[in-house]
Amino acid sequence: MKNNLNNLDKPYNPKETEDKIYAIWEKSGFFNPDNLPKKPQTKKQKTFSIIMPPPNANGSLHIGHAIFVALQDIMIRYHRMKGDKTLWLPGADHAGFETQVVYDKKLEKEGRSRFQIPADQLRQEMWDFTQANKKTMENQLRKLGASCDWSREKFTLDKDIVEIVYQTFEKLKNDGLLYKGKRIVNWCVKHQTSLSEVEIKYQERKDPLYYIKYGPLELATVRLETKFGDTAVAINPKDKRYRKYVGEEIEIETVLGKSKIKVIADETVDINFGTGAIKVTPAHDPADFEIWQRHKDEMPEPKQVIDRFGKMNELAGPYQGLKIMEARKKIEEDMIKKGLLNYSKTDHHYKHNVATCYKCGTIIEPLILDNQWFVKMTEKPHSGGESLRDAAVKAVKSGKIKFIPKRFEKIFFHWMKNIKDWNISRQIAWGIKIPDESTTDVFDTWFSSGQWPFAVLLAQNRSSSKFKVQSSKLKKNIFNYTTKDFEEFYPTDVMETAWDILFFWVARMIMLGIYATEKIPFRTVYLHGLVRDKERQKMSKSKGNVIDPLGVIDIYGADALRMALVVGNAPGNDPIIYEEKIRGYRNFANKIWQASRFVLMNLDGFNPKAKPKLTLSDKKRLKEINKLKKEITKLIESFKFYAAAEKLYHYFWHIFADKIIESIKPRLRENNKKDRQAAQHLLLEILKTNLKLLHPFMPFITEEIWSKLPIKNKKLLMIEQWPKKPF
Repeated sequence: MKNNLNNLDKPYNPKETEDKIYAIWEKSGFFNPDNLPKKPQTKKQKTFSIIMPPPNANGSLHIGHAIFVALQDIMIRYHRMKGDKTLWLPGADHAGFETQVVYDKKLEKEGRSRFQIPADQLRQEMWDFTQANKKTMENQLRKLGASCDWSREKFTLDKDIVEIVYQTFEKLKNDGLLYKGKRIVNWCVKHQTSLSEVEIKYQERKDPLYYIKYGPLELATVRLETKFGDTAVAINPKDKRYRKYVGEEIEIETVLGKSKIKVIADETVDINFGTGAIKVTPAHDPADFEIWQRHKDEMPEPKQVIDRFGKMNELAGPYQGLKIMEARKKIEEDMIKKGLLNYSKTDHHYKHNVATCYKCGTIIEPLILDNQWFVKMTEKPHSGGESLRDAAVKAVKSGKIKFIPKRFEKIFFHWMKNIKDWNISRQIAWGIKIPDESTTDVFDTWFSSGQWPFAVLLAQNRSSSKFKVQSSKLKKNIFNYTTKDFEEFYPTDVMETAWDILFFWVARMIMLGIYATEKIPFRTVYLHGLVRDKERQKMSKSKGNVIDPLGVIDIYGADALRMALVVGNAPGNDPIIYEEKIRGYRNFANKIWQASRFVLMNLDGFNPKAKPKLTLSDKKRLKEINKLKKEITKLIESFKFYAAAEKLYHYFWHIFADKIIESIKPRLRENNKKDRQAAQHLLLEILKTNLKLLHPFMPFITEEIWSKLPIKNKKLLMIEQWPKKPF
């Protein structure tokens, strides 16, 4: 057989190869599971599915996105080669608050504010903005080699997705799991919206802990500015020091004059904090709000003294209009003048955790808002069954849903144990409007994205794929239809995402998925870490250590980046990424190319039908490659992609290229035709097996080399059979 390996240029050029290869893949239609080769009718074809965590449609993909693409694509390509009916469904997230923050910055640069733009105009602007970003992201995913089914792509604001979100909302309401009311929320004064508990980041701060005179009592507080909203003084009923005051109204002196306030007893008061007596300010403290909820018959209605912009209102008298910290300082000065502050006892270095907005770092101001929608997390639905929280916990404890790594299960259980009702109202322009005429609020984006796994499958081909509701997988449901995709691919097999959104998203998906479908949304949760540089620092633009995945691909190729992201990246741990590491795997790609080129250049006279007469050494080498195949298969099946990639790297470079090829060169130059044929068979077999094993990790270069191999009835490598035992 004449070699045609002059087509393998020297050296390998990923820039010229990768776009061409991806175009071939996409044109083939094999990203769509319906187009994949079917197994003989005697064998039932297994399915494997991953719903892609939809990237936020508010900017370009970053290195974190590249990690999930690499890991998920490994699983998808492996299962596709195994012969499974494999679906990787892509999408994009409107990302409510996240996108609002990004767009607010854009408007700020333009000298505009969203509060000055008509609502319809602003929404259209943001729609155009996200659609442009969505298109850019799709092309970037292609650059990374994502073999997802573009024909099924969805957006969280698609009409059919929104319809499903509304159906879930209505069912929750009918089940008594939704309530609307005037409740305290976490308010970001910068972004002018409420936030859920998981969107708060606690930061340790040093603030003065003041001791103030409250009639016969002395109280400790950090927040002098909220004292105008005090509606009670609370003590622990076990605290003998203050028992005589319980139920009494005490007269107090304030900077605004004399007043009276009632002393109540509540078991939540910490006897050891400060003096053991606390001021109760229900409108500006979540714990105090709960105290008021328990003692409504003893206390007046909450008094809000801080407005939505973080300024003192008219109830603060002369301090009206001052920002919180300005007011605190001025009140401190005036209290000292009036002798209302025991300044000698002030702890100027008091350390405490302060709630801040996870996006901008602004201190959260607890405020009471009207028309806020909350989901009950711990109560049972009227229709029967377990609470959202208990059903999710049960699914993980029973093993129906497995976490990788397992240690995150403990973290999950701890968070679920302490879960609070979920505020799903957001005061922003961008998102899905809550179906409530009394408010213009939109849903918390995690409410809609929490339904993503079942929503995207129920939204596929609905007009042509309706089935009976009484299907095997949708016996009881909140919907009046099902689809072929839902029947085939739900529950999905793996949800792969970063560990930092375990509570933002994963927990929401488990709870809402079980509630809506009575099925778990996925069987395995694989959590990867957050990318750090070689100094183990978090990547940020301010530090100048950010790696642009598209820029790296342009220099080193997608395969090199993918390997750098996978090797050394154990689940749950933060991977270390730096340019030298990526360059090293570019060198590995070149090694694969040169070794393959050598094999192909030495196939003159090769007869694929000839039965090779193998030496003992050859047989040993085949046993090695068979062992490698088994090891790699086992490692992938157990989600140890990092170990599989590293093992393949060392085998190809140090065993195949450095030892086997070098040892076999003399046999290729000898006149012994049979021995030469055996050597050719051995080299080609090892190369073929390696290309198959490497394909999920380095799809571009392996597909390109595969296209040059002298193989009869050859298919695209992406749908070739996963390696069996060599000849």
